[in-house]
Amino acid sequence: MDLDSLLVNSCRRDWQTVDPGDIEPVRFAVVGLGWFTKGRALPALEQSNVCEPSVLVSSSSAKAERIAAETDGATLGITYDEFHEGAARDAYDAVYIVTPNALHLEYVETAAEFGKDVLCEKPMERDSERAVELRETAAEANIELMIGYRMHTEPTVRRARELIANGYIGEPMSVTGNMSQRLLDRIDPNPDQWRLNEALAGGGALFDIGIYPLNTARFLLDAEPVSVTGNTSSTHDAFDQVDETVAFSVEFPHEVYAQCYASHNARQSSGITVTGTEGQVRVEPAFFQDQTRQLHVSRGDGRATIGVEKVDQMLEEFDYFADRIRGPKSIYPDGNHGLVDMRAMEAVYEAAESDCWVSLE
Repeated sequence: MDLDSLLVNSCRRDWQTVDPGDIEPVRFAVVGLGWFTKGRALPALEQSNVCEPSVLVSSSSAKAERIAAETDGATLGITYDEFHEGAARDAYDAVYIVTPNALHLEYVETAAEFGKDVLCEKPMERDSERAVELRETAAEANIELMIGYRMHTEPTVRRARELIANGYIGEPMSVTGNMSQRLLDRIDPNPDQWRLNEALAGGGALFDIGIYPLNTARFLLDAEPVSVTGNTSSTHDAFDQVDETVAFSVEFPHEVYAQCYASHNARQSSGITVTGTEGQVRVEPAFFQDQTRQLHVSRGDGRATIGVEKVDQMLEEFDYFADRIRGPKSIYPDGNHGLVDMRAMEAVYEAAESDCWVSLE
């Protein structure tokens, strides 16, 4: 295929089905106002032409009202209890859930009761049983449910997927993916944070960042895992409940294997590579939002590195959600898609205990 023609407009929104000027903006109730929401999600919603951060929901009225006053497009700040009681339910169309993992289900239940569509952060919940309940709650209420895999709308990843699908690298043979960061240095120094609490998080590095290479491998290959194996480790006292580091292998159909690594106590790094019979594509850096991505491609003796214009990954994700809510096409990734990751990650933990491969079929 013609590489130049594919990359001439590398940031194109090939998923777009409706003209943004022809639709009513999707008004969100944003549930959970932690650092990610304030630093990533709200700025994207402020920038969007098809989404609005109408209602902000937090643990206290004072916090919710203060952040609402600082956020363009926000009209109300309410508490979690007020949200469950139905406060401001006419002021939003959809709910964005960005709470600790174990609290996702209860907010989906409330959204379903009010007939509101949901964008739920990954992973879906703290375990697969609760994820199944979450998916069924949305289905029974006939509301839309999207899981927040922002790599699905990341332009560089989409171009890599397009190259693979069009045979540029031949038949895919292997994937390698990694994501690491020093959690206590870069994100939150508090050892009592929810990410280190197994009851709230469900898992450690695997659930929080290992899900990136896992899910992106699925997306790039357009394939589902057959079996997994892996190992976990922890060296820091803060990680006595959850894994600090995980290394795992995923078998896909036709004996394609992915080797994945994630750590909450290693230098910040991320990348994903797919090697085929004829060539290779690599996105590096891959997963951290504030970095400019590069797409490295090779085929035969030819090699090229393409710098792709940096986009706001959360803006892409929100605008995609609005396009699907207002347009004719179905949402993907949905609850069924998210549940596959939940079961695969639990199988990695099972494999780490048993020192064997665990089937997902």
